[in-house]
Amino acid sequence: MNKKTFLLFALGLTIALPGKAQWTNYDTQSTLRGVFGLANAAIESAERKKEMEILARQKVEFEDSFKEAMAEAKEAETAENWEEALGKYEEAAKLNCKYSYTDQHSISQKISSLYVKAGRSDDGPSILHNAEVTLADYSAYRYMRENPVFVNKKQASGVKILRVACSDRETRVEMEIEAYSANLPVYIKGTAYIKGDKGGKLGLASVQNVTMAPAKTFIPWPYQKLRFALIFPALPEEAKEFDLIEPSTTWQFKDIKCK
Repeated sequence: MNKKTFLLFALGLTIALPGKAQWTNYDTQSTLRGVFGLANAAIESAERKKEMEILARQKVEFEDSFKEAMAEAKEAETAENWEEALGKYEEAAKLNCKYSYTDQHSISQKISSLYVKAGRSDDGPSILHNAEVTLADYSAYRYMRENPVFVNKKQASGVKILRVACSDRETRVEMEIEAYSANLPVYIKGTAYIKGDKGGKLGLASVQNVTMAPAKTFIPWPYQKLRFALIFPALPEEAKEFDLIEPSTTWQFKDIKCK
């Protein structure tokens, strides 16, 4: 039954049914909602089926292009032509993210390993600068802990705290997020704050290797990781733990140990 036939049937049904004894306006409205709800569901199902058929045809159509890009990437890598290898792996990744020919994790790892070899050092925050987030020396901090204990009741997906460092000058929180899709946008709201158990709210002072809203930092490929640091004013020396909150998001980390 096509869309036009279904709608004509629905219209005829709503005209015929009011002949029933004690039929009310509410009954008519309920029937219309039910009938047209079924019509919309049928139309949406047909559209989804058509989209899946198109995607399946495209997957077959571009499979050779994917295989060719992967083969050329490996040849260029063997020849230590890093820039060409990187370009070909990215070409393959673009097709793989859309059509799922193979495990994207291994391709993303290849791309990440080639950034340094290819000498790609774009300006601005990016996954290329992950190493810069880790300080060479933390001796100026009275407290530093890797993988600190915390509670995250809202379960921020793919986000974790790597390190906390506290001094009389600042509170440094180093974090990492893993992308679950291509070109994942990441940003920090300027309203983010920390709140210690011995003091009030302390607003975000600065960030490293990530942008503040409305600007965005994009992680190019799934499974790649962005490391960044959030800098807040110093917590009271007697504080034993604190919360990290970005309002209206799942980035709400509770009871982070700082002593």
